[in-house]
This record gives sequence, structure tokens and C-alpha cells, in this order.
Amino acid sequence: MRKTLSAGVALGAAVALAAFTPASAATADNADLSVLHAIPDTPVDVYVNGDLTIDDFQPGDLGGPLELPGGTYSVALTAADATDDSDPVLGPIDLTLEAGGNYTAVAHLDAAGEPAANLFTNDTSKTAAGEGRLTVRHVAAAPAVDVLAGGEAVISGLENPNEQSLDLPADTVNASVALAGTTDPVIGPADVEVAEGVLTIVYAWGSAEAGNLALATQTIDGLHSGPGGVNTGSAGLVAENGTDGWVLAGGAALIAGLIAGGVYMTRTAKVRR
Repeated sequence: MRKTLSAGVALGAAVALAAFTPASAATADNADLSVLHAIPDTPVDVYVNGDLTIDDFQPGDLGGPLELPGGTYSVALTAADATDDSDPVLGPIDLTLEAGGNYTAVAHLDAAGEPAANLFTNDTSKTAAGEGRLTVRHVAAAPAVDVLAGGEAVISGLENPNEQSLDLPADTVNASVALAGTTDPVIGPADVEVAEGVLTIVYAWGSAEAGNLALATQTIDGLHSGPGGVNTGSAGLVAENGTDGWVLAGGAALIAGLIAGGVYMTRTAKVRR
């Protein structure tokens, strides 16, 4: 399983290319890439094109979003605190990013608790006036869930590693989470804010069995239908240019509440430039 794990983290490593800085939007020639390292107990060092780019990349750490030219990047992973990349755990691996895309790479556990990796394409298409988008991604070693609003399932049987999105009127939605196929809430009801022109992505990650489950959210704004919107990436307390870290979303916590033995704030990965 080491190969699968390393490949997943390598996808995330590309966001830390030393030659680039965080940007607010992808252009036709560039891609936006963020990464969530969501496999517990697996620190690594990340080398990109032969240079140490992320030192001691810890589970729960965030890299990106960065604006990168579309193309292929060579990434290698080593044990944490290795002196160089001459003895990689895996790699070098060639990673290709499509220009104009907006991605989040997630290294995580599958439903059975084995390491896995997914590169998600973030839907930054325009929302209708007055609407926002909510995407739920199940990347935790935990069972399927339903998301309920008004007692009815609006997302049904969401399993690892799937995602589902809803475009909703900008408002506060009263929602709860139940075991798949049931209507008895296991968490909530609680209020979830849906902001106009904003993509809110909620990740449930970690392992229910190990008791180290965590929740992270990512927001990308600029989905407004009207003029003036710019696609941006944010992983902080507010949606703004730059990268301050992943944040626990109080309302969105209900999405992962089914499996919550504890909720932890994630940290920003240190990127060498």
C-alpha cells in the first residue's frame, strides 16, 4: 500500500513548486492546485524537480492553492528529514496538470482504512444569481451517510471516495446527517451557510476505528454569474487571496459528524521557496 499512499501525497506536493507563489485565479495557461494530506501518521519530505519543497509534510497539513503552468512535474517522496531525494519512498513521478483546471489532490484512507489518493476537479462553473455551491467529499474510513434537510435526504448514500454537489439559494440551511438509508439524525440539526457565488467543499477524513477523524473545509469564490467575479482559492477563515490554512466550519461539521470522535484544525504546510 506504500505505493498508493506515496502517489497520493505526490499529487499534493506539486502545489509547493518553489518557483511560484499563491495566486487568486487560474488563467488559460495555468492550473490552480491545492492539496490535503489526509492520511494519519505518515509524515514525508517532498521533492519537486530535485528540490526539497515541503519539509516534514504532516497529516492534516495543507499546500496551496498555487497557480502553476499547465504541464508535467517530477515529484519524489522520501522519509521525513531525509538528506536528499536519492533514496525515495516512491518516485520520481511525473504529474500532469491541465491548463485552466482547478484541482484539489487528497491523500486519504479508503472505506476499509487503506491508503488511497484522489485528484478532485473543483467545479468552478458559474452559479445562478443568488446561489452558492456546496460539495461534500467523503474521504474518511467510515460508512456511507445521508445528508438531510427538512427531514428529507438531499444527498443519499455518500460513500468514500465520492463527492456530491448541490447548487442552493444563498441562505442558511438547517441540515443533519444520518446513517445511509435512515432518517434519525446522528448529528444536528445544525445550520450551514450557503454563500452566494462561493463553492464550499467539506472533507471528512481520518479513521473512525482509530479515533482520529477530522474535518476540513475549502472555499473558492468568484462563481457569481454577474461581472466582476474572479475564481479564487481559500483555505482559511475567510475567502481571500492567499493561503492561511484549513479551517473547521462550524455548520459544515455536521457533514462529517456521523463519524466524529474528535475534530481537529489542520495546519498549513511550510513551503520552501
